[in-house]
Amino acid sequence: MISSNDFRPGVSIELDGNVWRVVEFLHVKPGKGSAFVRTKLKNMNNGNVVERTFRAGETVPQAVIEKNTMQHTYKDGDDYVFMDMETYEEGRLSAKQIGDRVKYLKEGMEVNVVRWNSQVLDVELPNSVVLEVTQTDPGVKGDTATGGTKPAIVETGAQVMVPLFISVGERIKIDTRSDSYLGRE
Repeated sequence: MISSNDFRPGVSIELDGNVWRVVEFLHVKPGKGSAFVRTKLKNMNNGNVVERTFRAGETVPQAVIEKNTMQHTYKDGDDYVFMDMETYEEGRLSAKQIGDRVKYLKEGMEVNVVRWNSQVLDVELPNSVVLEVTQTDPGVKGDTATGGTKPAIVETGAQVMVPLFISVGERIKIDTRSDSYLGRE
């Protein structure tokens, strides 16, 4: 159990049979009446964000979340096979469980799998990945006065906007959180 006075951003709690992560909190002490904690909570299953108010000192169950480091070994049909780096056991996750970040998943990549009651909540990829450009239009010198961008397809099939000077075969660094080009590798 955790008290509402101990809420901080990132703390996970259980409410209504779901896991919620505290995004924001504000401890309010009005001049009249008792203190309360106003929070913004994010549902870890579907990403919904709600605002909820708790009485000061109210206790709620704290969610016990496990985070395992796993390595993506290969793709089998629609499933992605991962190996636990501590126990060397294999596990399978579907593309739906991984989410839209599956477009950056490459064999041999280590990810953090977040679980609650043996249910997969999230698959955390590294903040940046290095991938090879497999398809892009050639950049023509003198196209723009300022830096322009063009779409490029990388080896995992993801599409990223890159500067005009990037060509096929180059390795580029991509931010997986914002889907943006970070630079050449």
